[in-house]
Amino acid sequence: MTSTTRPVTRNTVNLLFDTVVFVGFLAATAPNFTGLAIHEWLSLAVAAAIITHLLLHWNWIVGVTRRFFGKATWGSRVNYLLNGLLFVAFTTVIFTGVMISEAALPLFGIRFERETLWMQLHRLASDASVLLIGLHVALHWRWIVNMTRRLFRRRTSQHTARPTEMAAPVSGEVAR
Repeated sequence: MTSTTRPVTRNTVNLLFDTVVFVGFLAATAPNFTGLAIHEWLSLAVAAAIITHLLLHWNWIVGVTRRFFGKATWGSRVNYLLNGLLFVAFTTVIFTGVMISEAALPLFGIRFERETLWMQLHRLASDASVLLIGLHVALHWRWIVNMTRRLFRRRTSQHTARPTEMAAPVSGEVAR
């Protein structure tokens, strides 16, 4: 049986990457579940993944920035503003998380005074991030569903033999 594999598209890479980042983000938002050390290390990994996400979508960011007050659609503007809020929230979460780190940074000898202000800002920005991520997913839900269907359709079609590709029965065998 020969199967032709289609090249992996940029959309497929985006979907898979963003899914991993989303799952990591959800796990990072539950320090009582993961423990503080895993929470901090996973959060740093998610921070690096968010930077990668921004780089993967940099052309879109630049394009919408240039035409925000001109020819951009309202959907693009809403998405852009939501993403800007997400950037501010994530930056705040990351910065305050570094400031209150008890496990990851002290391992490298980096310690900051744990102030209540940093902890309150961290919780507030984290809660805002969860809300904004929910809106972000909702805004992109149709794309997520369509890409997931396309991805699984591709995978199942590669593993399903077509009737013409099935082997003919050997003499003496009965075809089932």
